[in-house]
Amino acid sequence: MDSRDDIGRGEGEGAFHENFQAQMEAERIAEALVFASSQPVSEAFIADRLPRNFNVRALMLRLKEQYAPRGVNLVQVDDAWAFRTAADLSFVIRRDENEVKKLSRAALEVLAIIAYHQPVTRAEIEDIRGVQTSRGTLDVLMEAGWVRFRGRRRTPGRPVTLGTTRDFLDHFGLEELRDLPGLEELKGAGLLSGRIPANFNIPSPLTSDELTEDEDPITQMDLEELGLLAPGGALED
Repeated sequence: MDSRDDIGRGEGEGAFHENFQAQMEAERIAEALVFASSQPVSEAFIADRLPRNFNVRALMLRLKEQYAPRGVNLVQVDDAWAFRTAADLSFVIRRDENEVKKLSRAALEVLAIIAYHQPVTRAEIEDIRGVQTSRGTLDVLMEAGWVRFRGRRRTPGRPVTLGTTRDFLDHFGLEELRDLPGLEELKGAGLLSGRIPANFNIPSPLTSDELTEDEDPITQMDLEELGLLAPGGALED
């Protein structure tokens, strides 16, 4: 055999070993970043901290598969990742004594409308529910971190549009909004009665978190107008 074949084989094996080591190191870095964070870690954040260009989504999916049979799972939340207790073991984890109180029926209704109809304005929520929505109900959902101001509708009065957050997805174990249960799933869970109108339907949730064509981004001036920022840009307590 030509010695050049041995050299070529050796170089090939060396390159393979180097790539394998780089892949393993990238997985270790990504694993450490997610483990050290109390919040889901975005793929962009992970990519910025890897030593070379990697397909972060593919890398995280491999890690997700590795953790699938374990007591702690790596879960996807929108474009971010987090470690969570395996769903079938949640019963052995003692609940936090300071667990958030259960939402009122009104808050649940408003949250469901926002989740399925976003971007949606307060007036549209009230039109769907048939009753006025108190500011306190929206405050509860925002304090929980599940609802946020998305933008402002390009209509007279420029009403604020509302949408859900990444924390909403994380809390309810959803990877993305498309994972929200559909009509048949809601009926199967007993959340809808069998006597629903024949023309009743559930809208398809957004597939992207980007602003729609009839929304403008919220500016600092908008935040001041909404009472979220004090004049000059300082956050209110």
